[in-house]
Amino acid sequence: MSRRAAVRVTENFERNLDDIRRFLEEAELSSAFGDLLDLLFNDVIPSLEVSPQIGFDFLARAPQSIEADARIQALRRRLGPDSSLREYIVGDYLLLYTLSGERIHLLSIKHHRQLSFDLQALWLR
Repeated sequence: MSRRAAVRVTENFERNLDDIRRFLEEAELSSAFGDLLDLLFNDVIPSLEVSPQIGFDFLARAPQSIEADARIQALRRRLGPDSSLREYIVGDYLLLYTLSGERIHLLSIKHHRQLSFDLQALWLR
């Protein structure tokens, strides 16, 4: 039997969960936050533990500009040769995580509608 990956949550991931909770409350979908927690603890984390490469390699995309290429190269150097940055889309959520050996760090989570709900406020910044 192979070893399970150890999944850890970063402070940023916790802040993102707080943001999602507030977002869902404002959209009058408070019960959806409990559903998200169930999804994370019952499906996402167990899936990552047994199949850590389930997410798409985020840095495998072809950069569309010199600036993007430079940022991707900087991220690769920062991650190191045995680590990857991966994205995992599950339900209404996009997760970013790093995979390094048998360690997974959940970096970020967003509801797919968080950005699109308030574009006007973002444009005014």
